[in-house]
Order: sequence, then C-alpha cells, then structure tokens
Amino acid sequence: MRIDKYLWSTRYFKTRNIGTTACKKGQVKINGQVAKPSREVYAMDKIVVRKNQIDYQLTVLDIPKSRVSAKLVDSYRKDTTPKEAFKHDELLQYAKNHYRKKGEGRPTKKDRREISEYVENPFEDSEEE
Repeated sequence: MRIDKYLWSTRYFKTRNIGTTACKKGQVKINGQVAKPSREVYAMDKIVVRKNQIDYQLTVLDIPKSRVSAKLVDSYRKDTTPKEAFKHDELLQYAKNHYRKKGEGRPTKKDRREISEYVENPFEDSEEE
C-alpha cells in the first residue's frame, strides 16, 4: 500500500491529498529515509510523521484494505511517540495563549509600545560595563 494511502487509512490525515502534500514536503520518513507519496509500506516499517510540530513515530503492524474506523486503528499500527513531544506542544500552546487570548483582536497602542520597548532593549539592565 502507498504511504499516503496508509496514513489516510489510519487516520493521520483527513484526506489523501493532505497526506500526499506532507510526503512531498519531506514530513514523512520511512525507516529514516524521506518517502515519496508512492513509496510502498510493509509490516514492521518504522514511520515518522511530522504534523503540527510533533514528530509522530509509529510502527506498521498490518496493512488495512481501506480506511478503518478510529477504534480499529491500533490493530494496524503501534504508536511509539515519546511523551516529551506532546509536552513540548503543550508548552507552545501555553506560551501562545499567555499574552493575548484568541479573538481579542489586534494589540492596542499601549501593547505595541510595550512590545517595541522590549524588542529594542531586551537586555538593557544586564549589560552594564
């Protein structure tokens, strides 16, 4: 089975087209090598998929005949993604939401001044000679 079809059938991507695009961008590796969308997948292959700044690592257990339900996905692959990858994503989300909440719009004039003050002189106090 093609790698783009496998990733679609195991529900890593919503459409095959998105899976094909990810392969073309070099975000999919099979056994450590960048994979083209037409690359065949076999049992016991190790796949790394970069999606949403997380490197998902999985091992192919079996090849499905077509797209499978979410309950049956685990019988076709073994997810070996380390927990640290998800913690890193959690920290990124926390950092994004720390200053401005989503939907608050553009920064105010006061916010822009504070940002420009920080950007222009980030280490002003610590660089005394």
